[in-house]
Amino acid sequence: MPEHIKKQLLAEIAILEHELQHELPAEIKKAVAMGDLSENAEYHMAKQRQHFVDARLGQLKRRMAELSLVNLTNIPRDKTGFGSTVVVFDSTKDEEIVYRLVTSEESDVSKGLISTTSPIGRGLVGKRVGDIATIVTPNGKRELEVLKLTTIHDEAATALAEAGAEKNLDQNLEQK
Repeated sequence: MPEHIKKQLLAEIAILEHELQHELPAEIKKAVAMGDLSENAEYHMAKQRQHFVDARLGQLKRRMAELSLVNLTNIPRDKTGFGSTVVVFDSTKDEEIVYRLVTSEESDVSKGLISTTSPIGRGLVGKRVGDIATIVTPNGKRELEVLKLTTIHDEAATALAEAGAEKNLDQNLEQK
């Protein structure tokens, strides 16, 4: 799981847990002190918020568990999958588009970050260079031909190579 996503989810969990354990009980106690609960709007709103926060916490904790189970070694090296950058030709729009397949928390269509759970993401997962993905969208069918593929493994190898080259450069500069 990308570290920034983990931090984002943990931060939201911490905020909601604090609200659930400290703020909402105080609001409920204050509303109960006002008397008649059947017509007490503050009490009903606090209880509704408590149920919402509890449900949201459950969602976030399940998502953390799901993301922690992602095993990068299970992601194929020759097909699109999580973390892949894919250059496709959209025959409908007659243009090349670059997508990066990410988690739903990271998705941002305007930046080309497509969730693996979105229609486009699901259609591209498992494709190789030369494959055509037919995507059903609200605007109709789109055909995307995979022109170029860089998997998460390729990107990791490139990053390691660049880090090694930079380290060598730094060592060479120090020696001079």
